[in-house]
Amino acid sequence: KVYKLNGAVQQYAWGKIGDNSMVAKLCSQGNSDFTIDSNQPYAELWMGAHPKAPSGVVGKNISLLQMLNEQPELLGQKVNTKFGSLPYLFKVLSVNKSLSIQAHPNKQLAQKLHSEHPDIYKDPNHKPEMAIALTPFEALCGFRPLSEISNFLDDVPELAAVVGQTACGKLKAELGGVHPESAALKECFSNVILCSKDIREQQLSQLVTRVKELKANSQDLSSVNGELLLKLNSQFPGDVGCFVIYFLNHINLAPGEALFLGANVPHAYLYGDCIECMACSDNVVRAGLTPKLVDADTLCEMLEYEPTSASERLFTPCKSSDPNETVYNPPVEDFAVVKVHVKSGDYIFSEYESASILIFISGGAKIQENDQTISAGTILFVPANVRLAVKVTEEIIAYRAVTVSQMFLFTV
Repeated sequence: KVYKLNGAVQQYAWGKIGDNSMVAKLCSQGNSDFTIDSNQPYAELWMGAHPKAPSGVVGKNISLLQMLNEQPELLGQKVNTKFGSLPYLFKVLSVNKSLSIQAHPNKQLAQKLHSEHPDIYKDPNHKPEMAIALTPFEALCGFRPLSEISNFLDDVPELAAVVGQTACGKLKAELGGVHPESAALKECFSNVILCSKDIREQQLSQLVTRVKELKANSQDLSSVNGELLLKLNSQFPGDVGCFVIYFLNHINLAPGEALFLGANVPHAYLYGDCIECMACSDNVVRAGLTPKLVDADTLCEMLEYEPTSASERLFTPCKSSDPNETVYNPPVEDFAVVKVHVKSGDYIFSEYESASILIFISGGAKIQENDQTISAGTILFVPANVRLAVKVTEEIIAYRAVTVSQMFLFTV
């Protein structure tokens, strides 16, 4: 009644190397045919029916996408998308090198971009994301409070030179006011993103040299965000993303803490391992820290210029009627994620009217119906209206992607 899956591994250059990668370790634990190459990066584990890399169904020699096309009744309440039968893609990420400064368009903008540039923006869907830390996880997310940005403009004259005196003055004039959307912030940020390469690289070179001297003299680098600056510049020398750190919140997540990345929110993952769930789409608008195509004009126009604190960017989960569950239920219809933590004994997973995907991060159990062993790295596709009962042999932590239509089962 449930199907074991083999996820698709993506070996992007920014992934953690060898068995330092949780992606690689989970794959090797859950798939006896998978061998870790200690010299290769393992960045993402895809679990789902995305046509670029659908999961394989163990024992059936077909992909999950093929199986769902042949047996749509397994889905229960269906959601039709051009990507197949599941409206979301479920992932594990292992980040060793910073990902791009990026944002995702809302549905209206996604449709417009796809219509105008189908070679770049491959589909008309939006791409909200949820990231849940599995290990200490570092990211940039959302614009800082204006007071923090203003302090950096004072302490980092190289940044102020790129922003420009007029824009700096406008931002300082807004301090203390209530600005859900800051026009001054948009002007300052756009000036940096759209600055000429020569001026940007000159000012950044001066800043990096100055920060290295401060570090050599054992001085405090916090006022110039020096440690992060040097880290990103070593990965992407001269890149505009090195100036973006003065605008975006630098967030460190503890395991279990989460970020929700809605439309038009600027962000970048910097380091660590996480669970990620997203709507099925390939739409990403980038502006730095990447060798891929940059669309700076589109990014500057689409962003949500709403200053918030780092703590406000954390996504608060809720409890369900099952005390073993923690629910990450974002304000979108495409997906939610449920964390399941069971210490021992017999356990019955929640039964849903729609299909779901479940990955075990740690522990061990046996499926009661067929005595099949579950361990870290096991991925299960659970069809609609299927009761999954297990006997927990070692304390388990698992994550489950579900459709939001099922969230009526949960209470805050």
